Amino acid sequence: MVLTAATVSPLNDKYFEIMKAIEVYTNVYKEVNTYYVDDIEPNKLMRTGIEAMVGSLDPYTNYISETDVELARLRQSGKYQGIGAELEYIDGLPTIMTLYQGQPADAAGLKTGDRLLQIDGRETTGYNLEQLEEIMRGFPGTTMELTIERPGSGQQELKLLRGDVNIPNVPYYGMLENNVGYVALTTFTQQAGKNVRDAVAKLRAENPNLAGVVLDLRDNGGGLLNEAVDIVNIFVPKDELIVTTKGKVREWDRSYKTNNNPLDLEIPVAVLINDHSASASEIVSGSLQDLDRAVLIGQRSYGKGLVQNIMETGYGSRVKITTAKYYIPSQRCIQALEYRDGKPYDIPDAQRAVFKTRAGRKVLDGGGVAPDIELPILGGKAITQGLLEDHVIFDFVNEWVADHPTIDSVANFHFKDWDRFEAFLQRGEFEYTSKAEKALEKALEEAREEGYDISSQLAAIQQQVDREQLAAIQSYREEIISIIEKEIAGRYYYQRGQVQMGLRNDREVQEAIAVLNDPARYAALLK
Repeated sequence: MVLTAATVSPLNDKYFEIMKAIEVYTNVYKEVNTYYVDDIEPNKLMRTGIEAMVGSLDPYTNYISETDVELARLRQSGKYQGIGAELEYIDGLPTIMTLYQGQPADAAGLKTGDRLLQIDGRETTGYNLEQLEEIMRGFPGTTMELTIERPGSGQQELKLLRGDVNIPNVPYYGMLENNVGYVALTTFTQQAGKNVRDAVAKLRAENPNLAGVVLDLRDNGGGLLNEAVDIVNIFVPKDELIVTTKGKVREWDRSYKTNNNPLDLEIPVAVLINDHSASASEIVSGSLQDLDRAVLIGQRSYGKGLVQNIMETGYGSRVKITTAKYYIPSQRCIQALEYRDGKPYDIPDAQRAVFKTRAGRKVLDGGGVAPDIELPILGGKAITQGLLEDHVIFDFVNEWVADHPTIDSVANFHFKDWDRFEAFLQRGEFEYTSKAEKALEKALEEAREEGYDISSQLAAIQQQVDREQLAAIQSYREEIISIIEKEIAGRYYYQRGQVQMGLRNDREVQEAIAVLNDPARYAALLK
């Protein structure tokens, strides 16, 4: 009896393909290490290959080295919790962008806008944020010596006592006009569900004529899944299916239902979202939409509906792998279908699958949650976005705050130094480069390559563009003032002050108030 090759051929065996690929990879690695002209660091070369491999999948599948694992272990153990400030590198130096009240950085006397020059005698230039965290980590009770540069004050020496950081996930709740309650949730950390429930319960108890509740999830990047389910549970019954996770390994699939009795099944709810509302924020907003329990207002959310698990890979290292996707009550997935430059890419609605809410409304999958009422984002115009992205407003407020030790209460403060802001721009601090300016620069480069001198003509056009930019800034004056006021309030009254100030000129909040006070419109949006 003669067996044909087809009966034993491994060509269609996926595991054979995997083993072949590993052998080829090993051989390439060996040959490069043996014959490449310069010395090679084996670990660095291998890490480059591994990171390129997992990086081709999605932004959330990552390799975690032994050093990274140790840092994560310290964080999870509660022995290392940061300094209570958000940092960003500006002009090569780590700069405090947000300071949390009462946390170690605040207690040490640091201010928003401070630039860290040295940490325990070590220069901070040349690092990224992850490397900087490695330098700053330590145990509660130990001291960190800092050399900082403060706008308007020069260099200073400070000592920071490390300690556990406790940042409130509900920095503000209170009453708006027309009997509407408001709750801001910034992150889904532990007790988020309880804190939101307590806030809504207190608003109800103190305001018998409460017309509705606004839940603000804008710029909330997510967090713990169980907290998201608990927040939905405030407004929907017990044993309601909120989210399921499905992946390749069916034994790992999970379903998450509400576990508690609801707080209020009738009160009208409006949820505010934007393009930075992600993950758990999308579970809450998407579930309330699918169950026709809330009106969503703002912009389409980020589009992160993935579950990650961490696997051992030997020698103390790990790999974090996306193993499943989230599905909300309508069974749609909020995960983005495409990525560009590591960020979700918005695809046309025609390419999205259609699902239905419990009442039969059409909703789409394939990239975030779309609001029921879509509004233009504050600061979304190109000129305003340039002021924000290039930290122009941030730098201006640094200078302004240095001359103003105190301000009125948030309710009474109004920014009246527009002329000073325009003068700040005229001094050249505003380096925003518009698309028009980039096109001019490209035209100049190409003309030089071809031997033409059009610099004088382009200089005249550049002057005209500069005049148009200043005119555009003037046309968005009220919007820019609102952003400046919010930034200033945060310097004196921290997160709570920023939220309160933001409410004063918030079009999305005003739209929510209008909807919640119009029962017919509210009902129509949900049917």
